[in-house]
Amino acid sequence: MSRTSRPTRILASFLALVLFALAGGTAFAVADDFAAREILPTGASIEGQSLGGLTRAQALEVVREKVAKPLAEPLTVTHGDESFTLDAASMITVDVEGMVAKAFEPKASASLTSRVSARLLDQQTGAVVKPTVTVNQAVLDAWIADVASKIDTAPADAAMAVEGKTLKTIAARDGKKVDRTAAASAIIAALNSGEKQVALPVAVSSPAVTEEDLGPTILVVRSARKLYLYDKGALVKTYGVAVGTPGYPTPIGNFEIVLKRYRPTWSNPGSDWAKDMPAYIGPGPGNPLGTRALNLNYPGIRIHGTSKDYSIGTAASHGCMRMHMWDVEDLYDRVEVGTKVFIVR
Repeated sequence: MSRTSRPTRILASFLALVLFALAGGTAFAVADDFAAREILPTGASIEGQSLGGLTRAQALEVVREKVAKPLAEPLTVTHGDESFTLDAASMITVDVEGMVAKAFEPKASASLTSRVSARLLDQQTGAVVKPTVTVNQAVLDAWIADVASKIDTAPADAAMAVEGKTLKTIAARDGKKVDRTAAASAIIAALNSGEKQVALPVAVSSPAVTEEDLGPTILVVRSARKLYLYDKGALVKTYGVAVGTPGYPTPIGNFEIVLKRYRPTWSNPGSDWAKDMPAYIGPGPGNPLGTRALNLNYPGIRIHGTSKDYSIGTAASHGCMRMHMWDVEDLYDRVEVGTKVFIVR
């Protein structure tokens, strides 16, 4: 029986030693990788929180405390001088476990050799993860609707209104309306980024009538026997008038001019006081309406001229407001159909 040569036996022994070393190294690598299976790789971070070298359990705790908890803190939504507090915790869910899993992902998907090599060379293989936040849209929409109900207002036109025996100007006001879609987008972005203050997007609408747009307005104070003409909210002229007698009082209320009559024809109204008068009196010196008349939206009531100048400042008419001829002609040119007429006691 032949015997193996000495060189062959030496080579075989060397190969056996190499294989044994390789097997031992592989076993060591496997054992080391197994021991580090729950350790986050170097470079792993979530929202700036470094997690490399931490166990999964430690990473979860850090992310809950340093990332999820701040994200759930209240958020302030502002509009001008107003501010509203949004309870973020009531409408968001932060996926802590999912974020930590993403930080682990490069390690979990790498080969054994890559994992061992990365550890030995201290390579930055961990993932940089952004927060994963889920917003309950229905809850957020309800919150925005509640805030909008406190802000939304329709534009208001400027107007004139009676205050005692004068007219005051009611200022125009812009309308405001919360842009709910834009508000939801801005708030969701803040909830995801951790920002704690958001400006509420609000659309502004202008009124149709401003103070500058206010035209002539008439105020008649019956007890003072005065007619006041306002324009653009300011008093511009005062006229003396005659008002109705106690038996035929000038009506109190809010009216408007519905017809302007130049050199009007007077028509007999058929009342007792006019039974001896003609059916019509044309323009001229004897016309009871004078040279101008402004009909109101009240039967038989007008602002008109008179040749009976002595009656101005008294209660002498059958409900109308008489003016000196020169005054009614001046007023006639200053007002239009639609001019508001307020009559007070």
